[in-house]
Amino acid sequence: MIEELTLPKIISLAAADSVNPCALAILTFILISILTYNPKKRRKVLLGGLSFSLSIFIIYFFYGLIIIKFFQVIQALTSIRLMLYKILGGVAIFLGILNIKDFVKYKPGGFLTEMPMSLRPIAKKITEKATSPSGAFAIGAFVTIFLLPCTIGPYIIAGGILSMLELLKTVPWLLLYNFIFVLPMLGITIAIYIGITTIEDISGWRERNIRYLHLIAGLIILGLGISMVMGWV
Repeated sequence: MIEELTLPKIISLAAADSVNPCALAILTFILISILTYNPKKRRKVLLGGLSFSLSIFIIYFFYGLIIIKFFQVIQALTSIRLMLYKILGGVAIFLGILNIKDFVKYKPGGFLTEMPMSLRPIAKKITEKATSPSGAFAIGAFVTIFLLPCTIGPYIIAGGILSMLELLKTVPWLLLYNFIFVLPMLGITIAIYIGITTIEDISGWRERNIRYLHLIAGLIILGLGISMVMGWV
């Protein structure tokens, strides 16, 4: 029964996480750096974006396993399996409200919704060193540390839900979650490569619509949280 009910929750959480503004900002920094260093080699931009996305996918997959194992240990020690589901629903409601708050009254570096302002100069300085696909892969793995404060919320909720399954059975769910998470990164990379848009257009679009990205994520997570607490899903 739990596996039947898991799919819409995991897809919803991954979709909300995928539109996170800070993840898109890091990708933009990476692509700008590669394009600046290789102005006439758009293929490098393609490979750089794909390498960055693959790196995020792999590292976040392992983060997911750690989160799930942590929850499984907690459940084994305290026998809170039934209560955990309600707690996760409450966390989702809280996170949804924070994102909606950022839509109503936006302030950069929102708590648990964006990368803290103190980390942004460091992250930007690091991403500027990505001048090749291999560099983008390495830096992608490293900057996940800076992405965690703004992307970890939905992932923790997903990890808590998946912790009710055997660890091996969570692997397909984590692969699905992280594929959805990096999907916008892949889409942006390919769109820039084939000339549908430019890095500058993507960056400008993100800045103009950042409040709406928070609104979309907030409504998805809030709706899921309420449904979990009320026992609808």
